[in-house]
Amino acid sequence: MGVPNLSHRLELQTPERAPDGCGGHITTWTTVGTVWAEIHAGRGRERIRAALTFSTVPCRIIVRAAPVGSLARPRPEQRFRVGNQAFRIMSVADSDVSSRYLTCMAEEEAVS
Repeated sequence: MGVPNLSHRLELQTPERAPDGCGGHITTWTTVGTVWAEIHAGRGRERIRAALTFSTVPCRIIVRAAPVGSLARPRPEQRFRVGNQAFRIMSVADSDVSSRYLTCMAEEEAVS
């Protein structure tokens, strides 16, 4: 693997649950850091749920590595955000043998 081109500045966000006053909860997102990343988009698809059309694009996002347990290391329940785009993190793995980079498999979802 060559050196990735970390040219996209992304916010790393983590979900927080708060009571909604009706016995349920709402999810808010808190930014826990900023990372530079290389993004590779895959082939998208559309599906219909509850009369809405959702388009999803799988993405491979490469970032600098952080130690396991560090707040700077992405986790599957988190997301990356840039502008109006949000990438839900599905999995995180070392990109190379030297553990200098992480590959995050993510999914961008948009309602149309």
